[in-house]
Amino acid sequence: MPTPAPFAAWLDLYRAELLERTVPFWLTHAVDWQYGGITTCLSDAGDIISTDKYMWSQLRAIWTFSALYNSIEPRDEWLAAARNIVDFVKWAGRDMDGRWVYCVDQRGRIKQGAISIYTNGFAIYGLTEFARATGDAAAVDLALTTYHNVQQRLAQPGSYRTDPYPLPAGVKAHGVSMIFALAFYELGCLLHDDAIIEAGLHHAREVLDVYRRPERQLLYEFVQLDNRLIDSPRGRAIVPGHAIESMWFMMHIFRAQGDEARVRQAIETLRWHVEFGWDEVYGGLLLSRDADGGEPWWPFADAKLWWPHTEALYALLLAYELSGEKWCLDWFVQVHDYAFSHYPVPEHGEWTQKLDRQGRPLTETVALPVKDPFHLPRALIYSVGSLSRLAAAGNKP
Repeated sequence: MPTPAPFAAWLDLYRAELLERTVPFWLTHAVDWQYGGITTCLSDAGDIISTDKYMWSQLRAIWTFSALYNSIEPRDEWLAAARNIVDFVKWAGRDMDGRWVYCVDQRGRIKQGAISIYTNGFAIYGLTEFARATGDAAAVDLALTTYHNVQQRLAQPGSYRTDPYPLPAGVKAHGVSMIFALAFYELGCLLHDDAIIEAGLHHAREVLDVYRRPERQLLYEFVQLDNRLIDSPRGRAIVPGHAIESMWFMMHIFRAQGDEARVRQAIETLRWHVEFGWDEVYGGLLLSRDADGGEPWWPFADAKLWWPHTEALYALLLAYELSGEKWCLDWFVQVHDYAFSHYPVPEHGEWTQKLDRQGRPLTETVALPVKDPFHLPRALIYSVGSLSRLAAAGNKP
């Protein structure tokens, strides 16, 4: 038997990281009570760098504050923050065709239109969690309207964009199936709607049967529309953190479906990518690697960003909880030690989000110029739940 793990001690640490340092940062520095929404172009100290509001971040913040209310404690201040953002995006978030836009200014005027279908996924995801907290019929209607709008577009490859990484013609992206697997499934479960649940399962099967390649022990970010691999630097792009995040989505979905074989596939794929992504020289998870060991196509491939580590923390805990396999806990400790020694900003709260390969601060913009209230709080919320269950089971593996 492995040495008993200190689940109760980790639980105390993760709750404190969430409730004493992460959430207070966002409530103190970011919620815009004057104009609505949340400001996310912030420094690590909480100083406003830009008042632009990326809709991607607005919608994910709705999920965060709603999930805090649903999963941690029903605090009025958290629901008020979520409602403030919902009220803002209701009138500022979509264009005349009902598509969610990319960026608005402080007062909600559109600066960049509907250039990323991912924003629609985060709309469904955030509004579903808000509706779960409140029963708000308008939030449900908006999530459903978005679902029907996006289903029409997904059926027509080439009719939508995927910024910040636009797709070439004839190519489809793992990220699209990944986000809509979870967003559709969550909405379908909320509404007890079998058709929407099946739409989510369709994308979940795409993730595991198309992008996941067991013969290579890798999950590819891009394939051709006919599901063939692409022999190019872009086609060989592997993003370990994205695969890791996607796999806990799959564990959530297929555990609820009672499909143990699919859960097993997800846990196996998680292991592939923690091992493939780990930097044996400097520690931490690399942002991207080439499947064949060549020069990576992905921008900032050797960066050490906060979000793959947050996703790995929860994914490994969940995999351990579901499988009891020691490697999950061994890797959790390794990722935990790297993350907690590199990312927290004790004097201000929250985590710094960009480091270079050697762990030094990175100042360039990676993807979006935001400090996003999502990956870290979500991982902490879910990790608190998992650690609570593990600690209650007797603090033993």
